[in-house]
Amino acid sequence: MPPPEARPNARPVSARRARTRQRLLDAALEVFAEEGFGRSTVEQVCERAGFTRGAFYSNFTSLDELFLAMWERRSAHMLDDLRAVLADVAPDGPRAALHAALAAVPVDDAWYRVTAEFTAHALRHPALRRVMAAREQAILETIMPVVVAALSRAGRRVTDEEALGRALVAVHDGTSVQVLMEPDSASVRNQREQLFLHVLDAYSAPSEHAASPVPVTPEEPQ
Repeated sequence: MPPPEARPNARPVSARRARTRQRLLDAALEVFAEEGFGRSTVEQVCERAGFTRGAFYSNFTSLDELFLAMWERRSAHMLDDLRAVLADVAPDGPRAALHAALAAVPVDDAWYRVTAEFTAHALRHPALRRVMAAREQAILETIMPVVVAALSRAGRRVTDEEALGRALVAVHDGTSVQVLMEPDSASVRNQREQLFLHVLDAYSAPSEHAASPVPVTPEEPQ
């Protein structure tokens, strides 16, 4: 179910209501990360936010809906940050675009734990799983034009946009676990970057109008 602000006939959200929703969202992230989504309760979220159950249910119908609203808001902020950093990237090759993108989409321990548990929860509920799949697809469709434009400025054209998007998500999700397991390892982060570069190389080619090809080549660890 879409969060209230995403519904076609949703009533306008007042400033006070928006503040209440934000406090509930912030409190939920803390509770979910500490307790685990499956063990969290509406009462725990309300206690952390300083509200009653009435305040919760006037904004959300369930913890599932609250998480989806949290995910939507976080995704919107991430997309805004990504657009901003990629718009300022100098056209000197894919590596610069990648560095900017990785800075805008950091690996977050608490958020990873919450999303991993909610994904497992959704896999047990077909309707919720479909909602998540649709949200993931919508995010990809929004973000890929930004990525394609950044690569174009860097002298690369994307040969299969959908495949590139899914490959980037797979690398991000898979390597995030490794980074979280070894947060102080420069080697893990360097290998993560190389995987991203290989994916960009596999699904893009030098632009015909580029003065000279800009290959995606590995960089020696510092």
